[in-house]
Amino acid sequence: MPTEVLIRVSAFLGVLSLMASWEVLIPRRRLTTYKGRRWVANLSVVTLDAVIIRLLFAAGAVGAAILAAERTWGILNHLSWPDWLEVALAVVALDFVLYLQHVMFHAVPLFWRFHMMHHADLDCDVTTGLRFHPVEVVLSMLIKLAAIGIVGPSPQAVLSFEVLLNATSMFNHSNVRMPAALDQCVRWILVTPDMHRVHHSILPRETNANFGFNLPWWDRLLGTYRPQPEGGHERMTLGLNQFRDPAHLTLMGLLLLPFTGMPGDYPLSRHR
Repeated sequence: MPTEVLIRVSAFLGVLSLMASWEVLIPRRRLTTYKGRRWVANLSVVTLDAVIIRLLFAAGAVGAAILAAERTWGILNHLSWPDWLEVALAVVALDFVLYLQHVMFHAVPLFWRFHMMHHADLDCDVTTGLRFHPVEVVLSMLIKLAAIGIVGPSPQAVLSFEVLLNATSMFNHSNVRMPAALDQCVRWILVTPDMHRVHHSILPRETNANFGFNLPWWDRLLGTYRPQPEGGHERMTLGLNQFRDPAHLTLMGLLLLPFTGMPGDYPLSRHR
């Protein structure tokens, strides 16, 4: 457990520092709101999320993988394939579950109410990738635990996936500029900031596209891929129509948003 925490915290701080520095040196867009207030709110949310998950799920996803291995739950626990192959398959399988979960949080109006806190950010930067409502984080953990029981990934595979997910979420939400040719190459194997930024557009038809966090293949295979925003990355408006006042996007405002705000026309079930 101490080693797991050390790996998680080291990866988190390393990627956060790297992407924050990149945003300062080579930003993609001009920010529209005061960065300090947003960062305080967003980092406070992720700290609260971490505390709640530790209190509710002390052993976490890695502990669930250990239990699954001991009781031979899941498909991979009944196979004798090379460790590297099982880790790769587990990461891909868990990533597909994450894609389906993300679509579900856009498709079901009740789940969207909690997920829209993530989309209500008026800018998109490295801290946006950490900003999820505690209720959504708990639901996501329950889905992950169920997936671990079915897939049967090793504890190493689960830890690798969670570290990768956290890192790529910060990476693809970052406000960084990449050469266009490099972006086009990378987005075949990894979701890039330009690819995911489309998902944070104020336009519902763009919000309900590019659901992937790690791997871009699911969007391409299942018809939810949109290569570029209609208005271009510099001119596109981010966020949601019904939440435009930055003064309300404080920590308390964010936590109350699912209960006080309107879902608008964004749920996938209303998408035309």
